[in-house]
This record gives sequence, structure tokens and C-alpha cells, in this order.
Amino acid sequence: MGSVQWGDVPTWVASVFAGAAALFAYQTITSQRQQIGEQQEFIAEQTRFMGEQQQNLEMERAELRAAAEDRRTAQAKGVDMHARKAGASTDGQGQATPDDHWVVTVVNDSDAPIRQVEVRFGDAYNSAEVYEWNKRWNPEAHVRGDTLMQLVDLIGPGRTVRFQSPHYSHQTVHNNPPTLYFTDDGGARWALDSRGDLKETPQQPGNPPPAE
Repeated sequence: MGSVQWGDVPTWVASVFAGAAALFAYQTITSQRQQIGEQQEFIAEQTRFMGEQQQNLEMERAELRAAAEDRRTAQAKGVDMHARKAGASTDGQGQATPDDHWVVTVVNDSDAPIRQVEVRFGDAYNSAEVYEWNKRWNPEAHVRGDTLMQLVDLIGPGRTVRFQSPHYSHQTVHNNPPTLYFTDDGGARWALDSRGDLKETPQQPGNPPPAE
């Protein structure tokens, strides 16, 4: 048996330790990379979860706002206005005469009273006649209930009031459609025009509406 070459032993031992150190470093780096990958995946999952939670909260808030808006407008949407031009007839020669005024029927189909009710025609005209009405009556009939003020203090649930404009020329009738103003049971002031457009308004009872 030959003798051991001790002069190579330190090199051999150094190589073994260097290899072990390299293996340890590789395993450490691999473990760290795995941990970093797991952490990144966890952060991504948490980010997705938080995004979904935020989206759900926004949807819930939007639904709550929509429900609150529905509650706020529910009574106002239960108030109806039916407007028609009237006055057309025939003169002594059998010739048709044009419409010369508006007839507006306001029906409170909500479950609460409305207050400070008035109808204005265009920007300048108040109602000429206001009286109680029954929606079961013939719309063309001349029968009417008690006469009321231009600004009706209160119309109870299920009650009907009729407003008539002054008599003026056919063109003036056409150019001055009616707008209903009323205050709901919660104190909000509303405007309902002849096209059925309902909106909250700053207009005060008895005063001309603000310029658009």
C-alpha cells in the first residue's frame, strides 16, 4: 500500500468544505426564493380578497343609497297630474274655436298628505280657479266641489283637486304648460311638469319659480 499524500489533504478538505458551503448556500437561496414566492402569492391573494371586499362594500353602499333615494321619492312619485287643454267649441257660425285654457287634475295617490300645493302656467300665470274634485266624475262635467285658494294648504291621501288656468289665446295656452308644485310629508319641495318630469325644487310656495 502506498503512503498517503498528506500534502493534498488540506486541498481535499477545503474542497469538501467549499462544496458543502456551496450546497448550503444553494439550499438557503432556494428556500428563501420559495418563501418569497409564497409571500408574494399570499400578498396577491390578500390583495384580490381586499379588492373583492371593497367592490362588495361599494355595491352595498350603492344599493343602500338607491334604497334611501327610493324611500325619499316614494311619496312624490305617488302624486299624479293630468293636464289637458280645454275651451274648444263652436261659434255662432259653426266654426271651431281653439282651446283657451288649461284644466289640471291633481290626484294624491300616496299614503300621506301633500301640502302647499299649487299649479303655475309657464313662468307668469297662477291658477284662476281651484276646486275640489272627484276622479270618478266625468272629466267633461261642469259639476265641481268646494272652491279653494290658489295655494292649497293640504290634499289628503286619495283626494283630488282641480286647477284651471286663466282664459287666454290659443298660442298663449300652448306656450305656457302647467307645472305642479307641492311639499311632501317629509318637508321636501317638488315640481312635476306636464311631461311627467319630477324633480326636487328650491321654489318656495306662492313665489314664482326660479329661472332655469
